Amino acid sequence: MPVTTDRSATRGSGGPGTLPRPLTALASAALLAGTGVAVWLLPSGPVNRPWAGGPGPEGLTRGGASPRVIPSGPGASGSGSSGPGSSRPEPPTGRPSGVVPFADVARDPSFTAYGTAGRSRWVVLGHLVAVGDGCAAGWAGLPGRAGAITSRLGPMRAAGGEVGVVFGGAAGREPAAACADPDRLAAAYRRAIGALGASYAAFEPHEPDGPETVLRRARAIAALQREAAARGRPLTVGVALPTTAAGLTPRDRAMLRSTRLAGVEIGAVDLLVPLDRTPAGRARLGAVAVAVRAAQPQVARSLGRPAAWDRIALSPVLTGPRGLTGAETRTLTGFTARNGLAWLSVREAAPGPGPGGARLLAGAPGRER
Repeated sequence: MPVTTDRSATRGSGGPGTLPRPLTALASAALLAGTGVAVWLLPSGPVNRPWAGGPGPEGLTRGGASPRVIPSGPGASGSGSSGPGSSRPEPPTGRPSGVVPFADVARDPSFTAYGTAGRSRWVVLGHLVAVGDGCAAGWAGLPGRAGAITSRLGPMRAAGGEVGVVFGGAAGREPAAACADPDRLAAAYRRAIGALGASYAAFEPHEPDGPETVLRRARAIAALQREAAARGRPLTVGVALPTTAAGLTPRDRAMLRSTRLAGVEIGAVDLLVPLDRTPAGRARLGAVAVAVRAAQPQVARSLGRPAAWDRIALSPVLTGPRGLTGAETRTLTGFTARNGLAWLSVREAAPGPGPGGARLLAGAPGRER
């Protein structure tokens, strides 16, 4: 923006005790710029704040919309994102949206509380890992419990809930890394997805995968997507990846690109961002925003899209036992809405009592802290 010069030298000062007008203008511009950055990084607080009512450079919510309502992303076959905060059509059936609770069933067997609580009709369950000779999938930490887990989904499904599943993670090997037989690998994925009736499946590699593993996994997933489409019930596929202030690692970016080129329609990239706290106990939410901003262009290039806001899911990972406060939850949901992200989830270091973390995010009953 050009700086307006004074019309005369005699009008450059407002009198004794006041700054010259050019300096005042520069200071005001700097203040506005700094405030804009802070608001984008930490979009929390009541929705009647002035900055919540109009569009901004980062696509703030228009018309004073509540940050508790996360707009749906476009369909998985969309041609591209128009940028954060733009109006978007409803996602296809089977694609998570809004707030999506994640339940580690090995740590928290009572996960059914998530699926029918408050604002979310979704629950995503983790983690299915390689078991036996490597060419079968089972629940990490819960051998032989598949039937019990499946039975817990009954009440949630009766209430109209949807289920997603995550393969891999820190507690075991993602099946493609353990099974060298492409047909048996596809069968392992197929059985697990079918048993749960899952319409969303995410893959979370937790160890460096070589090109052979990446290609083997991609071909199996692509085959499952073709089969699901032929049955008229598309399978949405996600990839969950650790994310830092630098975004994704070069290896993970290459993996995304290779998976896409092998024929997989990647509906979402779930960014797993560590959520630390300051010594005073405040969540470092600004670091989460920085990580998303760094990853967005990387994801877009990997998926061959002009932008990827609508293909990004955000999953802050709590690094300590303390859950989220109500204010922190509002901040995260507001950030997700204003930037048009696909959905928001939270992963806890360990489940605990009270409304924090995933339960509070899902809208489960509990006192706001």
